[in-house]
Amino acid sequence: MTELVWKMWKDDKGEDVAEYALMLAVILVVVIGAVRLIGTNASNIFNAASDQLTTP
Repeated sequence: MTELVWKMWKDDKGEDVAEYALMLAVILVVVIGAVRLIGTNASNIFNAASDQLTTP
């Protein structure tokens, strides 16, 4: 049993997957935050432009 645990401890094949998953999670959080921030600001700008176009 100790030998199996030691062998699993030394085996680093799964670390790549964990690193990619962590990197993907960070990128998703940044992208979602940017889209939410830009989306709100873009909506406000388009609404202001629309108001200017419809007001005589």
